[in-house]
Amino acid sequence: MPDIEQSDPGPSTPLRTIGVVGAGVMGVGVAQNLAQTGHRVVLLDLSDHVLAAARAEIERNLRFHGFFTKQKGGPPPAEVLERITFTTGYAPFADADFVVENATEKVAVKQGIYPVLDEVCPPHACFAANTSCISITRIGGWTRRPDRVLGMHFMNPVPLKPVVETIRGFYTSQGTIDTALRFLGQMGKEGIVVNDLPGFVSNRVLMLTINEAIWEVMDGVASAEDIDRIFVTCFGHKMGPIATGDLIGLDTILYSLEVLYDSYNDPKFRPCPLLRKMVDAGLHGRKTGRGFFDYGVPAAGASAAA
Repeated sequence: MPDIEQSDPGPSTPLRTIGVVGAGVMGVGVAQNLAQTGHRVVLLDLSDHVLAAARAEIERNLRFHGFFTKQKGGPPPAEVLERITFTTGYAPFADADFVVENATEKVAVKQGIYPVLDEVCPPHACFAANTSCISITRIGGWTRRPDRVLGMHFMNPVPLKPVVETIRGFYTSQGTIDTALRFLGQMGKEGIVVNDLPGFVSNRVLMLTINEAIWEVMDGVASAEDIDRIFVTCFGHKMGPIATGDLIGLDTILYSLEVLYDSYNDPKFRPCPLLRKMVDAGLHGRKTGRGFFDYGVPAAGASAAA
């Protein structure tokens, strides 16, 4: 059993400054949502180029894409942007009351982040791993505060999604869960608490669905367009599984399947060779401008930390 420093965050713990690790698609959405709901945000990535792209993306969303927020008459874009500090160093996280980590779905990448957060952040700070599949209990073991580590599986686009899959690790305390639900409430969201097994609820099902749809493309059962049309028209889904994979990022789909395959030793999670080929070719979906479908201009640059 790890040496846990017991210091449960209570209901009076302020949540003023929020650290966000990773300025990729998810990190940008989380930072924007937080700033729009009045939080001070520290957004970290390893690259100034990625941070510049993230700032431009947030500004573009605020100015030209009003559908990214349901709140009419909200603060002007300049005021929202002023609440976000963009940084390539962890020092500003010394003021963070809560941290949302959005690094890429690779254990080696995430494992390097948490000991640094543990060292820099104040003792009361909770860490939320925005992960699709990686065990929260395992992540908590990389810190001296596993009781204050939990999972928050945000959905894309973050400002539009009202519910967050919230994962309790083996050592996650009830005080941390309560703080996390209060934190999500401040963002205008509801947390649904689930237990910790790789993939949790949503991605144990979703990754299989997307992967199997890609297998159907590779096997010549149907085109990507027709597969998605069946799901949209027959089942009433807003988006088919192939387009959903492009939205999430085909690289993220691949990494998630690899984690699930390693975690369960179950061949049903074996990534489709066509998926791996497309990731190798740099066709990652919307964020690169092309996946199974063409999207034109790529989204904000791929995050170095996420």
